[in-house]
Amino acid sequence: MILIIDDDVAVRTSVSLLLKQAGYMTVSAADPREALQQLQSYEISLIILDMNFSLETTGDEGLELLAEIRRTAPAVPVILITGWATISLAVKGIKAGAFDFINKPWDNQHLLQSVRTALGLSRSLAATGQGPQRHVRREDYDFNGIIGDSPGMMEVLDTVARIAATDASVLIVGESGTGKEMIASAIYRNSLRKTFPFVKVNLGGISSSLFESEMFGHKKGAFTDAKTDRIGRFEMAHNGTIFLDEIGDLEMNSQVKLLRVLQDRTYEVLGSSRTKTVNTRVICATNANLEEKVNDGTFREDLYYRINLITIKLPPLRERASDIPQLVDFYINNLKNVYGRQKLAVDKDALKWLQTQPFPGNIRELKNMVERTVLMSGSDLLTIDDFMLYKQGHVKKAGQQLPPVGAMDLEEMEEAMIKRAMEFHHNNVSRVAETLGLSRGTLYRRLKKYNIPYEDTY
Repeated sequence: MILIIDDDVAVRTSVSLLLKQAGYMTVSAADPREALQQLQSYEISLIILDMNFSLETTGDEGLELLAEIRRTAPAVPVILITGWATISLAVKGIKAGAFDFINKPWDNQHLLQSVRTALGLSRSLAATGQGPQRHVRREDYDFNGIIGDSPGMMEVLDTVARIAATDASVLIVGESGTGKEMIASAIYRNSLRKTFPFVKVNLGGISSSLFESEMFGHKKGAFTDAKTDRIGRFEMAHNGTIFLDEIGDLEMNSQVKLLRVLQDRTYEVLGSSRTKTVNTRVICATNANLEEKVNDGTFREDLYYRINLITIKLPPLRERASDIPQLVDFYINNLKNVYGRQKLAVDKDALKWLQTQPFPGNIRELKNMVERTVLMSGSDLLTIDDFMLYKQGHVKKAGQQLPPVGAMDLEEMEEAMIKRAMEFHHNNVSRVAETLGLSRGTLYRRLKKYNIPYEDTY
């Protein structure tokens, strides 16, 4: 049963009719007192709550009722609706525990999608709270390529299993190299949208001047270089899932444009006045601390609360060292086929040693270390000495790239190092970023700053 709370009978009737046509049962209330009575009388699974019940337009009445609902029925999701929407009011509502915030007049499909997502997520979370807590069975899901059964990783997979079938937006956080894209892909493969496109976008590589064209598309002649029509990333991901990587590196001007799409579920193609509707699940990822960025004013608070309905935190490799033997075994088995060396193996002492290493680059660094050591070693049984040789060679090679002290100023030195790293890694932006200790978004900005040619990899 869905409870609709609004002082306007026309709104109650309209929303109720829409939901009944979609197969839902509804009950209505015109004010907070009646709403709390209905909440006690019926088994309510979702609430759609107006923010104002008088001539006041501050939203305080709705927030007060929301607080009371959270006290008496904390498990029931609440969708806020209002005709007097402001950014601060939306943030207050989401902070207070609302599932979503929708403006009047609403788009019917947007409202229905929000209802479906809220109910689906609520059912999923309720199911996991019943009975003894058990970890997900891997054979029931497509977790291909995700290695490890440490407590931290099993908690991640449990969350993926719970939320994959919903349309809830997901924020994946973790250090560089922890496998955020792999987890995003797992959510997609286990979702109801898995037969539709999975579109990956590296937001750190898109300047604010190109954001609209890249994400929303453009018509021929929309701007000077628009020689042909271009389909935007959101349209490519229609009915599917869009993965917005490096969202912490998104410029402020672009954050406003992204927020508008996520909030209203609509956008306009550059050069066209026609409004298009977004029917896409959104998964975001970052290695940045977004709460700190919100506090220092470099990331919008309203966007932050819009994207982090569900947060998945990936543990760094140093916190899941028990997974290292499995990861190494997985990499070695792949390399046996790649290099035709079927006797490749790592001795026990080397495995124990690897489990003591800090790996600031996480599983990406471990994978690179194993592959480079295989290439450099003349033996099929890799020992600690073989891995140490890789580390020493890696440090030496990095040291050889530095120019003499005083020969260049800081910017010239930075430019030279980036150029040499690009040449060494054959313009592989991800590898270069890892070698230099930069995020991909930061590296993209440096490449543009020094006019160093590169190919987009998102």
